[in-house]
Amino acid sequence: MSTEKHVGVVLVSHSRAVAESVAELAVGLAGGGTTAPVAAAGGTPDGGLGTSSELIAGAAARVDRGAGVALLVDLGSAVLTVKSLVAEGDELPEGARLLDAPFLEGAVAAVVTASAGADLDAVEAAAVEAYSYRKV
Repeated sequence: MSTEKHVGVVLVSHSRAVAESVAELAVGLAGGGTTAPVAAAGGTPDGGLGTSSELIAGAAARVDRGAGVALLVDLGSAVLTVKSLVAEGDELPEGARLLDAPFLEGAVAAVVTASAGADLDAVEAAAVEAYSYRKV
């Protein structure tokens, strides 16, 4: 792995399988060069459905390279848990930010942009822009 500072990306879902699958897809689509660090934080520590502040904080610590950490979430308590962690400010790396973006499309945009060496503001802009992707 490169020692360059990249924005890290954490994908928070109620399901471990969903978080890991979205991470795999985003990393795969960002291929071709150095890939930004990505971690999945899905489900509960025992493998159930839900969210875990411990898993989220651990994932954020693993992807932190000093350029900020982008957190994308699926719904409900995942949003509330990450909002709480950001508000508390002591369990996430400095510069960790919850992005208001669609989970799958935003994750791909965030990972591709972060892998290009963009800063956290640009990663957020790319992820948020994914709301405007029209399919029909």
